[in-house]
Amino acid sequence: MSKAAAKRFGKRVIGYPETVVPVASSVDFVTQIFTDPGRHVKDYVISLFPILTWIGKYNLGWLTGDIIAGLTVGMVVVPQGMSYALIATLPAEYGLYSSFVGVLIYCFFATSKDVSIGPVAVMSLTVSQVIKHVQARDPGQWDGPTIATLLALITGFIVLGIGLLRLGWLVEFISAPAVSGFMTGSAISIAAGQVPGLMGITGFDTRAATYKVIINTLKGLPITKIDAAFGLTGLFSLYAIRYFCVYMGKKYPRRARLFFFISVLRNAFVIIVLTLAAWLYCRHRKTKAGKYPIKILQTVPPGFKHIKRPTIDDRLLAAMAPELPVATIILLLEHIAISKSFGRLNGYKINPNQELIAIGVTNTVGSCFGAYPATGSFSRSALKSKSGVRTPAAGILTAIIVITALYGLTDAFFWIPTAGLSAIIIHAVADLVASPSQVYSYWRVSPLEWVIWFAAVLVTIFSSIENGIYTSIAASLFLLLVRIAHPRGSFLGKVTIRDSNSEDQATREIFLPLTKGGIVSPDIKVTPPSPGVLIYRFEESYLYPNSSIVNSALVDYVKENMRRGRDMTNVSLSERPWNDPGPSRHGAESDQAENEKKPILHAIVLDFSTVSHIDTTATQALIDTRTEVEKWADHPVEFHFATVLSPWIRRALIAGGFGTGISASKTHDIAAVVPYRDGAEELPRFSKEREDIESIKKGRSGSLSSSAKDGFVDVISSDTPFFHVDLAGAVKAAETGLHRVL
Repeated sequence: MSKAAAKRFGKRVIGYPETVVPVASSVDFVTQIFTDPGRHVKDYVISLFPILTWIGKYNLGWLTGDIIAGLTVGMVVVPQGMSYALIATLPAEYGLYSSFVGVLIYCFFATSKDVSIGPVAVMSLTVSQVIKHVQARDPGQWDGPTIATLLALITGFIVLGIGLLRLGWLVEFISAPAVSGFMTGSAISIAAGQVPGLMGITGFDTRAATYKVIINTLKGLPITKIDAAFGLTGLFSLYAIRYFCVYMGKKYPRRARLFFFISVLRNAFVIIVLTLAAWLYCRHRKTKAGKYPIKILQTVPPGFKHIKRPTIDDRLLAAMAPELPVATIILLLEHIAISKSFGRLNGYKINPNQELIAIGVTNTVGSCFGAYPATGSFSRSALKSKSGVRTPAAGILTAIIVITALYGLTDAFFWIPTAGLSAIIIHAVADLVASPSQVYSYWRVSPLEWVIWFAAVLVTIFSSIENGIYTSIAASLFLLLVRIAHPRGSFLGKVTIRDSNSEDQATREIFLPLTKGGIVSPDIKVTPPSPGVLIYRFEESYLYPNSSIVNSALVDYVKENMRRGRDMTNVSLSERPWNDPGPSRHGAESDQAENEKKPILHAIVLDFSTVSHIDTTATQALIDTRTEVEKWADHPVEFHFATVLSPWIRRALIAGGFGTGISASKTHDIAAVVPYRDGAEELPRFSKEREDIESIKKGRSGSLSSSAKDGFVDVISSDTPFFHVDLAGAVKAAETGLHRVL
């Protein structure tokens, strides 16, 4: 009875209001989705531009924080953008293009105030691998910028489509340790690839497998050039300034924010000093061949010199196709991981689908400005958050800094030593390496996930970033499938405890696993339920990958611990089934005596409190379980279900013949793969007369399906008396029915 009906008849409702027939209606489900479609369309369109929800409330307090954060990030993104472009084997200006478009476009679509979009180390290394792959396949056909801008267009369009279709939940299939392992391996690969540039060592491919780069770098140490003086000095200075500011901030807490901003400026400070030093050293040492004694950045074209539509060539797309999956995965995976992390740290929730739309639009538009793929940056996002950013509008200030540098400082960029840029890259990516304490926490929480982390790191270092990300994804999905296909379930018993919250120290019963282990103390005595009653708790949803495992667990437990209803000593050998012939003649009497000591199975209570879904295969498996245990017991067995609150689960169970308390008159298939239609005669299920058994069943079920009395209404419909709101009620009903039979 519904709550409104109960009120009309002057009755109180206990617990949750239920409909008379607890079966979900497909019509109601569809109607709920398509109710007021105009409003849904309007909300969807507005959701595409989150800026509309907060721009009208903008104030001076927010402006102050955004100006500080925007200027701070702008001073960092300029040297980082040029450095990351070198990782991507592109001219430095392409890093500035990506930086400008990323921070500007993102603020209009963002649901995160902290994330800074732009070139990042891992994506830059991936771009370099894509360029290497395409140019190796078709030498001399396309240059690096052409390949990179088309990659930004295609990956951006794919991610945009995923966001518009609201498929962002797909990212959740990759676990955090898998992402951390991939990021750690990538950071090590990037740092190893920059050490040759830091030391001025040349003569080998720095985009090869990481272990090869490390070996070749060690071999090349004797030919280290003067570039090392600039690179090592810059790297030492970056860490020295950082640790000095951290120390002084702790020593003088009142000036901690001042030291924080001094630390923030270390990238710009080191680049300026190294650029001046390079200018002083190189200005009079140009050779006749036009070379300088150290490798410098040289000409950086001012402004947007490469604005044009991306070159879309069928042959280029075909050459790039094998690398598109990994580039797309990195683009969305890194961004979602970063945005979620900062949302969690700063107390707000991001919309993954909208974030995918944001980076999709950013890269699609950016490709027209000559930008290569950009995504969320961990280091700049952390910097933006610590600077006190208030809204995504801080990106506009950062964009102003980038475009100012692009138009006004390119002449100064000429003298930047590339060894100094390598130092900045190594310093930045070092923060992406998981700390020992973090890795140890993976081991403590889940050793299997630690194995995934370790495997991702090793594969990335000894193979490639592409194989590392595929290993991470495959291992995460495999572990997920294993956990679904092999669920943990337990048979429960009772423990009486004293309720500490009760004033009179009343006692109550709880249900714990019969087997010791886990958080249950070995000193606690768990009492089995009444003989003939089994309690089983699921720990996963009941679906096709795990239904056979659960079926085996229930049937095997019944056969091992419950009495066999049919005395096999009185059955001739020729009449016994081939797969269950029973005891041999020599041990028949002793086996039957042991069998008589076991309790008679009367009821099975299934705790569905953790089951959120059930499908056709699992429902069929439950029907098969009922068939097998009733065949073993040689009489109908009650199946009680606790905490079945989902209407769709109730619908499935009722379709399988459960909940009413009346055993199916014959075995039926609801998931028959190959139906048998020849009208085979059904074999008898029980050796006893069915009419007598069914009369007992109806008597028990009738006593359980009580109607409203004393001004109260049943929480569960009287049509399904074997569905119960809680486990205690289900066990009590099963034991009550047992006592009435006995």
